[in-house]
This record gives sequence, C-alpha cells and structure tokens, in this order.
Amino acid sequence: MTPKAAEWLGRLVGGQRAEPMASPRRRHPAPELPEAQLRMAWQLTSLLLGYPDERLRELLPAIGEAAMRLPDAVGVPLLHLTQHLADADAAKECTAYVDTFDTTRKCALHLTYYAHGDTRKRGIALVQFKQAYRRAGLEISEDELPDHLSVVLEFGATGSLDVAWKLLNDHRTGIELLQLGLDAKNSPWADAVTALRATLPPLDGTQAEAVARLLAEGPPNEEVGLAGYALDPRLNPHPADDDLDLSLDLTGAPR
Repeated sequence: MTPKAAEWLGRLVGGQRAEPMASPRRRHPAPELPEAQLRMAWQLTSLLLGYPDERLRELLPAIGEAAMRLPDAVGVPLLHLTQHLADADAAKECTAYVDTFDTTRKCALHLTYYAHGDTRKRGIALVQFKQAYRRAGLEISEDELPDHLSVVLEFGATGSLDVAWKLLNDHRTGIELLQLGLDAKNSPWADAVTALRATLPPLDGTQAEAVARLLAEGPPNEEVGLAGYALDPRLNPHPADDDLDLSLDLTGAPR
C-alpha cells in the first residue's frame, strides 16, 4: 500500500470525509455506490488480495471497520475475508495464498492473462496498462506487472477512478473467471472478488459469451513470454521507438 493510500484509509476509518485524490469526470456508466464508497471498496479489496503478511494482518482491524461502512453486498464479503485472515494461522494463510494465486493459472490475479495467455498480445496489453497509468500521472514500480488486480484497484482508489473503471470493465471476463476459479477451490479470497463484482455493472451479453468461451477453451497458449513488453520505449528505451503508441483505446487493440 502506498503512503497516500495508507493516509486515505486512515481518514476513512477515522470517520472523516475522504476527498478523492483525483476528480475525474464520469465518462462511463457509474455503479450505484457513491464515489467515496467506491474508492473505499476498491482500496479494501486491493489490500485483502495482497499477500497476507504481518503488515496486512496489522491493518485488518482498520479494514474491518471500514468495510462495515459499506453496503452489505460489498461490505459483508470483505468482512468475511477480514475475519478469516484475522482468525487463521498466519503461516498457513501465507502458504494457502501462494498455492491459490501463484501455482495455478485458473486463479491468476493478472487480468490480461485470461484473454491473452502467454502470447505476444499479452505483452502489448501490459504496455497499454502501463501507458494508461502514465497518462494519469502514475509511474508504478517494476516489481509488479501493471495488470495485477490489486494494482488496478489501488490506482482507482487513490488515483484516477475513470481509468481504473475502464480497465476493470474492459477486462471483466478475467474478473469473472477469477471468481469461478476461486469458487471452485472454495477459497476465502473468493469473497474479495465477490465484493469487487458488486461494485461493477452486470455482465452484458458479449461479456457473458466471452466468459463461456474462455471457460470452455482456456486462454491462448502461444509460448512467447512477455516479449511485447519490450515494445514500451520507456521500459526498454530505443531512440527509434520514441513515437510508439500502443495504448489508444485500452481495449486490447492498437488504433
């Protein structure tokens, strides 16, 4: 969690009104939650989808108190997960987290994996995520891929709500498949995704068809690593690439 996010969460728990760290215009269909509650929900979900180390465990009381301020559809599943993590053996939960998210791709927290698998298109999609953050004024660290769900949610909670909203909805299929994967494992982290989905619009017909198709076929499996990531001139600078722009509409296809 960034220092800004920690300060913002503290203000929420303290009962103060948390002013948005950005004031985006609503260009996309808004969920029923007011903006302040949406940011809170996404910040709490981002934290609870993180590795359950001692730092997170220390935050659980504050997370639980903040979750109680949210509508039941969002707050109750977040409270369930918070209580589970508080009651569970810390070492066992760390092992369970790795077993859930790091050893099976059916529960990947990286949103572009579901649509693109390990193909060159995924590399391009990762560049688009990073460029979207950069245009909104955020430079993320190099120790995490930009499509990690916790990264997207914290960006929406503490930065540009609009950009995160579009990224999440453009990759809604991945969120639905993550929910199915966690449900199949009877994972406690399924509650975090349930809460997130309660903040998003219902699936439209095209999204439902995409979920069904990927559930039947799985993601593409062209094994080319993340070579496309090198196409971002700021990640792998080459003077000839200065004018490269892959991010244009954030839908996965360059303009």
